[in-house]
Amino acid sequence: MTFQPAKIPWQDRPEDSRDIMWRYAANPIINRYAIPTSNSIFNSAVVPFEDGFAGVFRCDNKAVQMNIFAGFSKDGINWEINHDPIDMKAGNTEMIESDYKYDPRVAFIEDRYWITWCNGYHGPTIGIAYTFDFKEFFQCENAFLPFNRNGVLFPEKINGKYAMLSRPSDNGHTPFGDIYISYSPDMKYWGEHRCVMKVAPFEDSAWQCTKIGAGPVPIKTEEGWLLFYHGVINTCRGFRYSMGASLLDLEDPSKVLYRTKPYLLAPAELYELTGDIPNVVFPCAALSEGDKVTVYYGAADTVVAIAFGYISEIIDYMKNNSL
Repeated sequence: MTFQPAKIPWQDRPEDSRDIMWRYAANPIINRYAIPTSNSIFNSAVVPFEDGFAGVFRCDNKAVQMNIFAGFSKDGINWEINHDPIDMKAGNTEMIESDYKYDPRVAFIEDRYWITWCNGYHGPTIGIAYTFDFKEFFQCENAFLPFNRNGVLFPEKINGKYAMLSRPSDNGHTPFGDIYISYSPDMKYWGEHRCVMKVAPFEDSAWQCTKIGAGPVPIKTEEGWLLFYHGVINTCRGFRYSMGASLLDLEDPSKVLYRTKPYLLAPAELYELTGDIPNVVFPCAALSEGDKVTVYYGAADTVVAIAFGYISEIIDYMKNNSL
């Protein structure tokens, strides 16, 4: 069966807006009680699939147990999320133990969809699984030792190897964090770890001075890999998460070509300011179509929202406002 790719969700920039990225007027698109057991649904990943879209969603239940659930949509806005979490089968390992799963990303590479998430194994590390149909999922070896978060795969091999961004951390609400890249020949053994981006000096760009982490799967452009990322400042009211972007070298993604000094999106709307964890914009997925990009983000660790932009404008903005 041949499927026609679905159009990505899109809404034109409001006439009175001068923002580089703008929010969907009907945000949030997924509310916290979208399935019967959920306390919150946020920080989730979406990809084109067949004639619509598939996703892996972080759903914390009413005991606040963290797990990931599959879901499907025809338009990328209205979702049917399975009521039961993903039941993993053994992939390249028999060790599929997991205390919790959260903050998934999904990348299609060659012939299958790869899922990465923060996996609970004696503390947070990066879990990996693959699926062909979003019905059966096969869990693989954890990528790294604890402690690590924000594992994000590139959508193609680089110099013949799988590549993943991550943020080494500690066992709690880490008050630090830089972005690293690692490589693997087989999606089982990872090495060649290199630093990509560090936090910014407070005086230069305070919104990203405490920690940063990779967001959606990078988008390949003629000028480099477009990476949306979150940045954090520790304020007198706690952490505040915002979204920026960087451009990484196509052949050596450890090289940052440009990086936004101002943020692209920061908590401002009520659903970003108010929730289980206030003041959070946390991007986890991006869909592109030509010059258009739609970014899915978790808002206030409670709901899912989307924002829009033009890739060319974002890159130009980076060049003119780069750290």
